[in-house]
Amino acid sequence: MPYLLSCDIHTHTLFSAHAYSTIEENVYWAAERGLQVLGSADHLSSMVTACPNDLRSFQFFINQDIWPRIWSGVLVLRGAEADIVSLDGSLFGEDIPVSLDIAGDSYSHQHSLFDLVTRNLDYLVASVHNPQFAEGAALAQMLGHTGRAGVPFDIDEVLLAAKAKHKIIEINNHSLEHGVDTEHWAVCRKIAERCAELGVGIGVSTDAHIGMAIGKLDHARKLLDEIHFPLDLIVTRDRETLLREMAAAGVCDLRKRM
Repeated sequence: MPYLLSCDIHTHTLFSAHAYSTIEENVYWAAERGLQVLGSADHLSSMVTACPNDLRSFQFFINQDIWPRIWSGVLVLRGAEADIVSLDGSLFGEDIPVSLDIAGDSYSHQHSLFDLVTRNLDYLVASVHNPQFAEGAALAQMLGHTGRAGVPFDIDEVLLAAKAKHKIIEINNHSLEHGVDTEHWAVCRKIAERCAELGVGIGVSTDAHIGMAIGKLDHARKLLDEIHFPLDLIVTRDRETLLREMAAAGVCDLRKRM
């Protein structure tokens, strides 16, 4: 089956420090590859800075409303990849207090880094990058970044919760780049198979860290083709489907703004 995948909503810019393209370069490649939607989701994580309680370290996220919504014919979404940092699913920055704005002026009351950074974003990608918080925990307590979280988790429990809340389970092309004989491929395939069996929607993204990788989803297409994954469960197949599911999840509703 030729899988038409028109949205790539997990990509990175120079802000992530270990990525190498600007947002404008990423938009160029998205348009070049014929994508309908580009989602920019840089790291909201301790990986970005050694000073996480300084809002200036994360101001890249705050002014993204200057980006055109439609840029070179591509709908551009504003997101962040937020680290899962505890067994209860809390995200990086929720417990980090910030008292000064980016100009160094005091807020009238204290805010969390998470609230200040994410309040104008469209969506979040929740990922595990440091699995140490899960050491010694029971399987039922686990949350995981699909495919390569480094922690075990109850796949059905997570997938059924995602289905109930219209959350998208990611099949990450970057996780598959080392081939079919790797552990990551096997885990991603198992997750995709259960999504198909349980009727859970997936998003297929590159996790691109350089512009020229955006929209290149050949490894993911190969995996989906191997298991005959149903096209109607791929939320990122086109713009209309993606925006409908984001609205159903209560994330944001951009349909009336297009």
